[in-house]
Amino acid sequence: MIKSVGGVAINPINRLSCHCGAIVASVALSGINVIQGQKALKVYQFNTKVAKHFFCSHCGIYTHHQRRSYPDQYGYNVGCLEGINPFDLEPVPLLDGVNHPADRNA
Repeated sequence: MIKSVGGVAINPINRLSCHCGAIVASVALSGINVIQGQKALKVYQFNTKVAKHFFCSHCGIYTHHQRRSYPDQYGYNVGCLEGINPFDLEPVPLLDGVNHPADRNA
């Protein structure tokens, strides 16, 4: 089992929140439990509508998703994890949400 990534400890349970704090959840290997802000949490689905992408309806940040290929698995935005600075996780490629890699060719 992975104990750390880029020198950052991976805890069995982490706290996750959106940028504005409306959504708060606990994240564990067993899944995601929304503690606060269920009404603010909105879902986006496309194509097969199997995968579910969750966003805060107030600040718009993507918090987590349920996978299409393995619906019992979740992915989450590491930038929303309490105590985690995603810039400490290098060499993982990071996007800042403003400058898209495809823009370099424009």
